[in-house]
Amino acid sequence: MKKINLTDFTFLIPLRIDTVNRLENTLITIGYIQANFNTHVSVLEAAGRNTGLLNRLLPQEVNHVFIEDMDTIFHRTRYINQLVKSVDSEYIIVWDTDIIIPIKQLNKAVELLRKREVDFVTPFKDKFLDTSDIIRDLYIQSRDIDILEMHKGKMKPLYTPNPVGGTFLAHRKTYIESGMENEKFYGWGREDGDRVNRWKILGHRHQHVEGELYHLTHERGINSKFHSPNQDSRKMTELNRNLAMSKEELRKEIKYQDKLNIDQINIIT
Repeated sequence: MKKINLTDFTFLIPLRIDTVNRLENTLITIGYIQANFNTHVSVLEAAGRNTGLLNRLLPQEVNHVFIEDMDTIFHRTRYINQLVKSVDSEYIIVWDTDIIIPIKQLNKAVELLRKREVDFVTPFKDKFLDTSDIIRDLYIQSRDIDILEMHKGKMKPLYTPNPVGGTFLAHRKTYIESGMENEKFYGWGREDGDRVNRWKILGHRHQHVEGELYHLTHERGINSKFHSPNQDSRKMTELNRNLAMSKEELRKEIKYQDKLNIDQINIIT
């Protein structure tokens, strides 16, 4: 099959390899991207020690950057922002390392962006489906997305009723102007909802594409759940604080945060 031209896009994948499953999922999802699209892929790996393993296993065409980070908590919002600043493509696709999206859905999302009908696209709607170990293994063995579509009724829906995480597509300049990621969100949880809320407050056009997101299941360590007992309530407080802002208030907040470096931002720990 001829690859689809996405040379005006860059897939941005921030990650920490914390399990063997995570490593496998990373290689599988990047293989899926490269098998179907002529595009750019940038991976940012942050960890306390650089084993060099991921860099050796990734295809040569993939841009891989390693950052030494001794923090046990993976500050994903920070690393997404670094990735966005490191590329110059017109459009970006922020992509979790454990997901598969059907090609027709990505094509529709790309079309909406290129036609300037939207500023941001979530290429699935309502169905963030966890594969289970068995279906994940079947997919890895076959690399056939029909396996996932055939067994989707057996998968567990995550983050119901309105999931917005996993991936999004954006016009890069508009995303930067919107303030990018809110780096106060430190570790896992709630940043995806905050991001979409900010887009709406600023008047940006955001749309979902009908269809599923398939999540290749994995173990859930400290960076796949709230890392302390009060995390959910504290992050909800930040989310609601932003949600109550007017457009002008949020613009001022973004300008203020732009002047700060990460060490000065009061992250939610």
